[in-house]
Amino acid sequence: MPEGPGKTLDCGISTSAVILAAGQGTRMKSALPKVLHSIAGRPLVHYPVRAALEAGCGEVVVVVGHGRERLEAYLSEAFGASAHGIPEAWKGRVKTAVQKEQRGTGDAARAGLEAVRPEADRVLIFYGDVPLLTAPDVAAVATILNGEPNGVALATCTTKEPFGYGRVMRNERGDVIEIREQKDLRSDAERANEEWNPGIYAASVAFLKEALASLRPNNAQGEYYLTDIVSFAAQRGQRVFGVPSNPAVMDGINDRAQLARGERAMNERILEKHRVAGITVRDGARIEDGVVIEKDATIESFAVLRGRTRVGSGAVVDVGCVLTNADIGEGVTLKPYSIVTDSIVRARAQIGPFSHLRPESDIGEEAHVGNFVETKKTRLDRGAKANHLAYLGDGFVGENANIGAGTIFCNYDGFQKQITRIGKNAFIGSDSQLVAPVTIGDGAYVGTGTTVTRDVPADALAIGRAKQENKEGYASRLRGRLAAQKAAAAAEKKAAEK
Repeated sequence: MPEGPGKTLDCGISTSAVILAAGQGTRMKSALPKVLHSIAGRPLVHYPVRAALEAGCGEVVVVVGHGRERLEAYLSEAFGASAHGIPEAWKGRVKTAVQKEQRGTGDAARAGLEAVRPEADRVLIFYGDVPLLTAPDVAAVATILNGEPNGVALATCTTKEPFGYGRVMRNERGDVIEIREQKDLRSDAERANEEWNPGIYAASVAFLKEALASLRPNNAQGEYYLTDIVSFAAQRGQRVFGVPSNPAVMDGINDRAQLARGERAMNERILEKHRVAGITVRDGARIEDGVVIEKDATIESFAVLRGRTRVGSGAVVDVGCVLTNADIGEGVTLKPYSIVTDSIVRARAQIGPFSHLRPESDIGEEAHVGNFVETKKTRLDRGAKANHLAYLGDGFVGENANIGAGTIFCNYDGFQKQITRIGKNAFIGSDSQLVAPVTIGDGAYVGTGTTVTRDVPADALAIGRAKQENKEGYASRLRGRLAAQKAAAAAEKKAAEK
């Protein structure tokens, strides 16, 4: 799904965003950098970067440090010149700056500012671990300065007991004069302050260069605090704007519990978007951020839609289906607990229940793939059917061909994959093994239980079974012999135990 806003916001092309994403995130207890942990199918850092681009920022500088190589690789893949699914105007606008040592947010912001392009007039600074942040949230902080180019703006939130957050300190007139971090609060009155700092700032490039250069590690952490730019501005008599913001979208992600809460919130946001757009989505469905669903589709409970999945209009994705990078056509029915991965299901086809379409399967219009059928790198043309208990790997199945229960495409000889081709209107009887490479001609018939090792011409019958022989009265004699063998074994075991 191409990303981008419905309308362009007015941060201005001369505004650059600096996103701080250099920290390790030790509370995640993971070798993976914190901002690469995913929510709704995308790394945390994806969402703040996208919010900045949607807000109209001319460039985005992501400050990297811990796990630099992996983060740079992701940003290149998602927002680079060859990225897929994003507006052309976004490509090439995202770059990185390196914080060589983890010396606090102020030091990280300084590293980011050094990479900002010369023509930028204003800079937005915020964090890379705030996935619920939206473009309007970001733009509100920047655009309040449109009439006050020398001012400083920051988002503020008010909630009960904001433990852990830096508090917004105001003077008697109500002017913002300082941000004081939790560990540096000096009194119960300061700790009871309910106005806190979520960490979004905007100011001119000239001011930030001067303010960041003035920072000193005079705090309990011994770090360079980005928040100190607020007191720097107030002491110089510059106007500091506190922009009231939505606390529900401002929480950063610091551990796996917060990651889970963030994902629940993001999932609800995504479901709401699809419901408002005319899609029926039952409670319990999980839909990732990049999924496209067309009107009048139905997504049932506990279905999971991932990656670049697209679901066509009027399609039904029933209970427990898992779709990953799947292209589901108009009017398709996916019956319960079917799995589709990197595959295409064309209009009005029926899949499942309990079908497994592995990568590069292509199921044609009005085709049927039934319960416990597995396909891999196989195309079924219009109206073809494989309704029960079959494995179809590396094959082509023609129009209206029928694949009987228990049929196997024997496609792998231990070294190479080979191709099976079945012509249109062919009939493959149950429990047949087609040993590739092999071709079954148009209208041909393969008898039940046949192992096919040679091509079958069009309109021919292939049958290969052992000859059946009936021995009259033999069943009772066989049962007697087997019963005697069982009794002898039991007696031998009993004797051995004495």
